[in-house]
Amino acid sequence: MKRIFFFRALGIGLCLLSAFYSRAQNERSTRYTERIEGTDVSFEMVLIPSGTFTMGSPDSEAGRREDEGPQHQVSVDSLWVGKFEVTWDLFELFLAENKEVFSGLPDEKRMQVDAVTRPTPPFEDPALGMGRKGYPVVNVSPYAALTFCKWLSALTGRFYRLPTEAEWEYVCRAGSQSAYSFGDDPARLNEYAVYFENSEAQYAPVGSKKPNAWGLYDLHGNVAEWTLDQYDADYYARHSDGVVHAPWNKPTSLYDRVFRGGSWDDDPEDLRSAARKKSGMYLQKDDPQVPKSFWWYTNASYIGFRLVSPATPPSPAEIKKFWATVLDE
Repeated sequence: MKRIFFFRALGIGLCLLSAFYSRAQNERSTRYTERIEGTDVSFEMVLIPSGTFTMGSPDSEAGRREDEGPQHQVSVDSLWVGKFEVTWDLFELFLAENKEVFSGLPDEKRMQVDAVTRPTPPFEDPALGMGRKGYPVVNVSPYAALTFCKWLSALTGRFYRLPTEAEWEYVCRAGSQSAYSFGDDPARLNEYAVYFENSEAQYAPVGSKKPNAWGLYDLHGNVAEWTLDQYDADYYARHSDGVVHAPWNKPTSLYDRVFRGGSWDDDPEDLRSAARKKSGMYLQKDDPQVPKSFWWYTNASYIGFRLVSPATPPSPAEIKKFWATVLDE
């Protein structure tokens, strides 16, 4: 009898161990941590499956604006997405004064990393005293965000970029069709977002609130996020029939670019999944430099960015074409 009990217990234990191992294996296959060589800095990426969704908002949605329609069907490829917004911890490794951090890299790798132009020193503290370690980077231009992505790609050997506007909305919605990823009730924003009513007039450490259904934090609020797209109020009208695959309104100028998600300084209607905002010279109105900085926006303390990486890596030729398109190289 004792022998039977022992083998039953052993069998249950092995089943539990197998289940735990399978779950751990599955988690490893759907997320990874990128550790920056020679530093104690790392960041997490989450695998988001491909899918088709309805982009834009219905006429009935509270707070809706005209540029959020017409609604249309969009298919998106699978991609890795930053679990959190890019933090100062990571971005500061990119700054010109920190080149010596990577002096120990192999010569070929160091040459690739050093070949990427670094930002000029900012006119003033771009964090505005609101916090750096564990806080999202702000006041950077889309040019700076994209150049950072190119630098990070050279450093890690994995292709990183900003999300397209369609990709951004897809991962924000996380399968939902409501005004927010968690539903239509703005009263629940306090659970998921740092915004005007609870921010105490500044951004918060990344991941301060609940994640969406796909395990991504701060897509509503904290800081808004740059996308790859040029802003066009009528862009959705081009895709009103059928399903459009991976749309991208490729940039032709530094302005106007789309940023999404709302921020610590925004009201509930600006945090909706479909809400769109556009950049402009107003983001540099306090920049005294002539010409104004390509890198820093003095009046964008509420805009940062998030990394994505295609699940199917592009070819070297495709990557070269991409950088030529977005950085005018």
